[in-house]
Amino acid sequence: MTYKKHILIGRIRKVHGFQGAVTVKTERSFTGDIPEEGWVFIEIEGKPVPFYVTGTDYAGADLVRLWFDGYDTAEKVGRFTGCNVFLISGKTEGEIINGIEDLKGIEVLTVQKQSIGVIKEVIMNPGQVLLSILSSDNKEILIPLHEDFIVQLDPDKKVLVMDLPEGLTEINY
Repeated sequence: MTYKKHILIGRIRKVHGFQGAVTVKTERSFTGDIPEEGWVFIEIEGKPVPFYVTGTDYAGADLVRLWFDGYDTAEKVGRFTGCNVFLISGKTEGEIINGIEDLKGIEVLTVQKQSIGVIKEVIMNPGQVLLSILSSDNKEILIPLHEDFIVQLDPDKKVLVMDLPEGLTEINY
């Protein structure tokens, strides 16, 4: 997935209803279409976090409602109020990541820049995406792909920096 700041959809204004929908006020400059299903980035505390959109509903000229996979209550999406929403761009010259499956081959580093290993597979479980990482000693490590763990994704350098809870990588050994 490629995060492009110049493809700003808009800002999440409020929660809509009780089933996890958010209302996004679109930017005047945004002229594209929001896919009914697909990936977007929500900028949380200045960091792009990928979310899978499971539904859209246009609520006016400059308002759209979005539903996200795994976020089915107002409480879960309420913390996104005020956050910017960006579209994922397609591949362009020099870019290597277009979809979640394209994470294969990316090196995963800790925030201390220590290598955990290379992503060999993305496992799409209901409600949870797992990264299957092959460590330098050829052991498989399973790590949830969760927004709170992602620090930085650099597709040019093929690096994903993650801030993981202590002991998470040792569970797999």
